[in-house]
Amino acid sequence: MELKTKYQYTYFIHPYIIKESRYEKYLLKLIRNRKCKIQFMQKEKDMEIYTYFLPVIKKFMFQNFEYNKEKIRKFEEFDDKLQATILAKQGCTIFNYEINQGLQGKTGEEDGIFFKISKISIICFNTGICFLCIKTNIEDSEDFSNLLNFNYKFRDINSDVNNLKQYENIKIQASTFSDIKKINELIKEITGTKIENRQINIDTNRFYTYSYACIDSRYWNEEKDFSTIEHEFLKYANILPDSNKSNFENNKIKTIADSKYIKIAYSKLGTTLLTTGIDTYNYTKLPYNYENQYLYTYILALYEKLYLKKIESEFKSILKIKNNKTRQKFVKFTKQLWIQEITDEDEGSQMYQEYKDVLQLDKLYNSIKNKYDIAYKELNLEKENTINKFILLVLIISLILNILNFVVLMKMSK
Repeated sequence: MELKTKYQYTYFIHPYIIKESRYEKYLLKLIRNRKCKIQFMQKEKDMEIYTYFLPVIKKFMFQNFEYNKEKIRKFEEFDDKLQATILAKQGCTIFNYEINQGLQGKTGEEDGIFFKISKISIICFNTGICFLCIKTNIEDSEDFSNLLNFNYKFRDINSDVNNLKQYENIKIQASTFSDIKKINELIKEITGTKIENRQINIDTNRFYTYSYACIDSRYWNEEKDFSTIEHEFLKYANILPDSNKSNFENNKIKTIADSKYIKIAYSKLGTTLLTTGIDTYNYTKLPYNYENQYLYTYILALYEKLYLKKIESEFKSILKIKNNKTRQKFVKFTKQLWIQEITDEDEGSQMYQEYKDVLQLDKLYNSIKNKYDIAYKELNLEKENTINKFILLVLIISLILNILNFVVLMKMSK
């Protein structure tokens, strides 16, 4: 029996890198884009986020929580360049991209999957690491199979080989863009070139997938155990199409159960949450929390991974090690983020730890630390040898001068 969804959405997350020396200019570009609006967090409206994150992380990611209405008004009176200068000093700045919801792009094909892009956010960290987050909802269909096919297809729309996947016969059409190419153009407009991305070896052709689905309670309830739909969940977790026949015996997805009727899967590809409508919380409060404080938890973990890879790449430059820049960045990252707890909430703390595990952040951090320790010791040894050579040279010069003085005195005595 075909699974039916009660509510669903998927965020597709595209990471990209802006050169640090050009970061302020990039913010200026976004500020001057009339469709990009700075997201000012408000304690009343965003209370869940405000109370979820601990102070250090909250200040790093959401510094504009400190902006009251008067401060926002004064900020908006500043010219564009001054705004960019102020924002460039903040740990993180978030923009919302306004979408023309009136545009209809459907062609009327009955076999296509129609979807709506309901939100686009641009999350920028002052290290130049940014994320383009696109929220999608499938329209005019409750079939879970369509969600599987859509997630599988859409995550590769930015890929150079996307057209090679046409054999899957999965057609998707946007109701908020005239065609898929317009989405690709928007991505290119916002993210720019891929030069910096290549330097730290990140895949920008494939989106990270962050998906929520609540299925009808007919399929998962007190009488019908989760095991009856587990195979569908594993396809969902592995971001595979409905037609996939894998047995998942060697499945590498890490799955945890937050409650009897909530399943969350973590992988390097993304995060998927499946629940059932048996409890109203599962399709009211849960989807809100999942796309707010929990989504930002995921973004933070992805940021840490990419920034560590960025630092790791800088070890290839001995000049950056010698002038101490890389060490300063690594120490700042350690103090500012690595040793900090992000939340007091048990669910959020567990989720953050799961992300650290699946993204292998501890392994990456320790690898960088070991490389730096070796490089730093070698530099100190080189520095010590240089000092010793200098001291030896001074002693030799001093000895020569003393000999010359002695010779002069001997001649004068005669």
